[in-house]
Amino acid sequence: MKFDDILLKLGEFGPYQKRLYFLLCIPAISVGCYMLNLVIILETPGHRCKIPGYDNDTFHVQSPYHESLINMSIPLNPKDRKQPYDKCHLYQFSNVTKTVERIKCHEWVYDRSIVLETFTTKANLVCDDAAWTSHIKLIFYIGVLVGDIGFGLIADLIGRRKTLMAAVLLWNVSGFAVCWAPEYISFIILEFIVAAAQHGAFMVCNVMSLELVGPNKRVFCGTLIHGFFTIGLLYQSGAAYFIKHWQWIDLAIAAPLVFYIAFYWLIPESPRWLMSTGRYEEAEEIIQKAGKVNKVKLPEKIINPSTIEREEAQVKLWHLFSTKEMFVRTTILLYNWIAVALMYFGVTMHAGNIGGNFYFNFFLNGIVEFPAIVFVILTMDRIGRKGLQCLVMMFGGVATICTIFTILFGGDDLTWLTTTLSLFGKVGSTAAFSVIYVMTLELYPTVLRNAALGGGSCVGRVGSMLAPYVAASGALIDGDFSTALPLVIFGVISASAGLLVLFVPESQHRKLPESVQDGIKFYEAQEIDDNQQKYENEDASLLTMSKFRDS
Repeated sequence: MKFDDILLKLGEFGPYQKRLYFLLCIPAISVGCYMLNLVIILETPGHRCKIPGYDNDTFHVQSPYHESLINMSIPLNPKDRKQPYDKCHLYQFSNVTKTVERIKCHEWVYDRSIVLETFTTKANLVCDDAAWTSHIKLIFYIGVLVGDIGFGLIADLIGRRKTLMAAVLLWNVSGFAVCWAPEYISFIILEFIVAAAQHGAFMVCNVMSLELVGPNKRVFCGTLIHGFFTIGLLYQSGAAYFIKHWQWIDLAIAAPLVFYIAFYWLIPESPRWLMSTGRYEEAEEIIQKAGKVNKVKLPEKIINPSTIEREEAQVKLWHLFSTKEMFVRTTILLYNWIAVALMYFGVTMHAGNIGGNFYFNFFLNGIVEFPAIVFVILTMDRIGRKGLQCLVMMFGGVATICTIFTILFGGDDLTWLTTTLSLFGKVGSTAAFSVIYVMTLELYPTVLRNAALGGGSCVGRVGSMLAPYVAASGALIDGDFSTALPLVIFGVISASAGLLVLFVPESQHRKLPESVQDGIKFYEAQEIDDNQQKYENEDASLLTMSKFRDS
């Protein structure tokens, strides 16, 4: 007996599971806020050096006298149409050489027409320190990776419920503390803890929700939870639009965290985990309660320890590369994981550099995820896994590459079209996230499935770590192409990943492989299926022609 056998009697997705599934999905809203929160609170608005000795200096020109002071104090930057003044240097008269020298400045004024204050403006992370905004994002996503691995191991040792509560408590403490970070070192440390706690909690919620439902509902439940993630993006963009100050934005997204403490009383331990650790009486109690809620009559004692089937030992991660077929398949899929994460996070991080209203662009990057998820649900079983993955990756990649033309030849007049093409990239990457998850589950045998999914998710973090640096790569060059460069990089990587996925076998309507040998035979079985389909089509054509002649 396995827990899935019990679920067939209990109901694969009955009222009891639906209630718990909904509760476990709610933290995904907060995770959606935090995963891209740094894009908002580390936004770098327009800026230039502060005029020395002029306390009332502002970024925008106040009067003709103010304009003359700016022209005398700040060098021009004719290569940047949006910000004509140098961001990092000012003029200073030298008493030694009796000439005007160009020196680096240490105080700045910022454009506060859209953003009142970000942590970037508070800590002056510009000019020589501008790279710190990318470094902080990198450290944040390293924290996400640490949270996935660390809380995953803890959850297997002490249980899902205790691990979830530990992550929630740590998330609450660090989430509120970061709102009052006095300088960037403490800010970095707290953001790292926030990253580990919030994604550790999300990972446990994902595992618990999938352990509650039957095999036929896992793909649906595993996809639907990402819709709650998108709700978080929309809430965050709304809070940022109305509040406009990084500290209060952080407080707005931290406030709901207090509710998750109630999960200690609302969420029971996973009965699947209890059975795996031999705690049958506790699992029995939860299952019987679920049966009453689902209105299903269960035996008085549904768990018989003598009939429990032990899970087979899982193959280690390196076995994913143990054969030629596995090596090619794993390499292509891991590259797709990186490309999807790079495009997904990178396009959103680059939204503020395109032009237009920063908050509105961020809002659009969130809302386009809904049609992407619906599209995947409606087409995955019709187009096929690898065909759909290729389609959405190519769609997003080609769209972002095309921004070269709108930026270089259209300028400000075609900002709307550049934004639209960028959003197409986000649509493609969102859809690809759902597809690559299912492909990874279906293409590997049972003994490798957990290692493949865990490895893919961890390697995908490389893409999210690289995203802030690629998004900021435009600063390395001058001119209009600086805006297009990050989008072109995202597009080329996405399109190449989409083409490569055509070299992995199709898993649609195929039995899941159980052994490594079954996984290797996927290619051979696909050729047999294709030939069989070809012969069936030929037979159907001959039969049609015969009927036509007879008539």
